[in-house]
Formats: sequence, C-alpha cells, structure tokens
Amino acid sequence: QLQLVESGGGLVQPGGSLRLSCAASGFTLDYYGIGWFRQAPGKEREGVSCIRTSDGSTYYADSVKGRFTISRDNAKKKVYLQMNRMKTEDTGVYYCAAEAFYSGGCTTLDFGSWGQGTQVTVSS
Repeated sequence: QLQLVESGGGLVQPGGSLRLSCAASGFTLDYYGIGWFRQAPGKEREGVSCIRTSDGSTYYADSVKGRFTISRDNAKKKVYLQMNRMKTEDTGVYYCAAEAFYSGGCTTLDFGSWGQGTQVTVSS
C-alpha cells in the first residue's frame, strides 16, 4: 500500500531555513512524480515544487524559485524540500504527493496519492 509521511515542519523565523522530508513506502520511487504542496488558512492548496524521480527534472513555483530546492534519494525512498530565506507567506500545511503516471505538471490534479501534511509556520 502506497504511503507518504512528511516530517520536518515547525516554527521558524523569517529568513530562516527548514528541510522537509517525505518518506515513501509501498512503492518504488524510481519512476514517479513527487510533489510538495502547501495550503495556507483560507486558501487553496498550491504546488510548491515537483520532481520526476527518473531523471530529476524539477518545477518550482515562482514564489519559491531561488529559495527552495527539491531533491530525492531513490535508494532511501525519500524526497526533500530545502527551504531557505523563508517568508511569512510560506506559512501553511505542507503536503507530499506522488503519482505513478506522472505527466510533468505540478497541480493537485496531477497527483493521486497524498500524505497527511506537516505544519510550517514562519513568524517572528
């Protein structure tokens, strides 16, 4: 059974850093799309960054380009989101998502399996 578990969330000051991890189980990570999404209170879930695990091709939302980095370790079955120079608007619940028949997009419609999420709060 495919399962995704996020970790690494927490409280960080503006300008600080966090690294989120997504641990995958029940499937081989080698040929999937994995995405990081976030949802702020009262807002829709949005794609932050996505990666094709077979070749490492990536997508970043404009709001995080140059600050966030997505990476994967197929052997460990983990995908990471390194978040630097964080802003208050980065606050939200961050979700990891996976898709076997990955089309290359980074919207909620492109992914069929989801983790439970981890809270990230950027505040002074």
